[in-house]
Amino acid sequence: MSADPATPHRSPAWPADEPWHLAMPEGTLYDALVRAALDRPSHPATVFYGASLSYAELRERVDALAGFLQSACGVKRGDRVMIALQNSLQYVIAYYAVMRADAVIVPINPMNKTVEIDYLAADSGAKVAIIGSELSEIFAPLVGNAIAHAIVAQYRDEVPAATPYTLPSCITEAPSEVPPSPGWHSWTSAIAQGVQPGAMTAGPDDLMILPYTSGTTGKPKACMHTHRSALFTAVLQARWYGLDGSDVMTGFMPLFHVAGMQGSMNAAVATGATLLLMARWDKDLLPDLFETYGVTFWNAAPTMIVDVLASVRFRDRCFAKLKVLTGGGAAMPTAVAERLKGRFGLDFVEGYGMTETMSPTHLNPMAAPKRQCFGIAVHETDARVVDPESLIELDDNVVGEIVVHGPQLLQGYWNRPQADAESFIELSGKRFPRTGDLGYRDADGYFFAVDRLKRMINVSGFKVWPAEVEAAMYQNRAIRECCIVSAPDDYRGETVKALVVLDEAARATISADDIVGWARGAMASYKAPRAVVFVDELPRTASNKINWRLLQDAEWGRTA
Repeated sequence: MSADPATPHRSPAWPADEPWHLAMPEGTLYDALVRAALDRPSHPATVFYGASLSYAELRERVDALAGFLQSACGVKRGDRVMIALQNSLQYVIAYYAVMRADAVIVPINPMNKTVEIDYLAADSGAKVAIIGSELSEIFAPLVGNAIAHAIVAQYRDEVPAATPYTLPSCITEAPSEVPPSPGWHSWTSAIAQGVQPGAMTAGPDDLMILPYTSGTTGKPKACMHTHRSALFTAVLQARWYGLDGSDVMTGFMPLFHVAGMQGSMNAAVATGATLLLMARWDKDLLPDLFETYGVTFWNAAPTMIVDVLASVRFRDRCFAKLKVLTGGGAAMPTAVAERLKGRFGLDFVEGYGMTETMSPTHLNPMAAPKRQCFGIAVHETDARVVDPESLIELDDNVVGEIVVHGPQLLQGYWNRPQADAESFIELSGKRFPRTGDLGYRDADGYFFAVDRLKRMINVSGFKVWPAEVEAAMYQNRAIRECCIVSAPDDYRGETVKALVVLDEAARATISADDIVGWARGAMASYKAPRAVVFVDELPRTASNKINWRLLQDAEWGRTA
């Protein structure tokens, strides 16, 4: 523990020259964009398959879209606006435009299906959506009903005709026409109108974003984050990694997820750096992009790094300017970490955070990272390990539940007072959310994961909550009972497996492949079970509940 009585939970490994309290710039993330546009108007803000947009141009388009949201879509202060786009220049513009319009961002996973989006629209109260053209059919049943306005973007509009890069299908496929029905709008025409928005009145403590996290009840819930908490973790990461306006940062992690949103997009804007975007992950494209643009910062899931090192197009020189390699969501394999260090002098700097904390609460010190470790608690963050039952704080090297408190903490769950009551505890007069992650803190103040108290599957860094998948599976009338468990996967770390008891009438006609195919159409692909096993019955607990823990332990025990 730190000897400083004012910061009793600061790690002894805290960098000697780093202040504990983070100096924050004035205002909001939009104000950071304005500063970059004024200070370095011609500096590249984004690069997208060969297209470059300066900070001055980025601000101009952000303001134009914000003006359209207000004038044509009736967006007012505090209104919620959904963004369902692939990583793209349009995503960055949409994100900051909603902010500029004094509205609240509702980031949506573009893999979601209509029924999932319908729920999110109803839950958040969002009546306006900004979407990619590839999602027009997904949103079509909702526009004019749950959603009043949809602005449709074509990614190809922002890619040079003669781009030398291989483009993903979401860009190359023939764009669908924007429906002529009321409520549908073209992105290009919206921007072209150049309507100036009214004065921005939202301040640091106003609601800025509602990122959704799934829960054990089976329905996702939104985390209420202010401009202050979003700015905090963006500035924090830029400072932790030593970034400045000369850096070129990757935008490959999904921007709808707080890890990519904060560690890539918003950290880049807060710093005035250049953000290199990729709409869909392509390991073979990375070496060319890294060499051409001189990437210095790569925010990556471990699976991405494994992919790239195995690519036939990889060559050592593409890492020539890379100085920071960071990520989380899954442990980095030791052999890969050793190769990165021995061959390139690169440490994979792991971190830990949640949607509830707008990303990091822990990061490894740049000068002294430990492998397969969350790191130490970041600026102004109080992280503890407590007994899950008694909530008494535990000593070093004793396993318990990790709890956190800091400026990055959510205000609460949107319209979920019961979830607030169940998820937060008070220690030393502070409010801590229960993470559900079991781990321990060593004598140096580094935190390590051991297990999960809550039932969750980690698919390449994406959280999948079995209760949510089970609720979706029961929409199939052929399924009488089901239990979702995690199964080992060499590539993803974990994958989703379903143990299914079929309805008697369906047993002669339904195959496991039928269930797998149906699930892929009913929910986002990373949630859908990749394996389905039919069983005659599922084990029960003493209270007659399906004994998921027994099935989960058996799945991993059998592999071991």
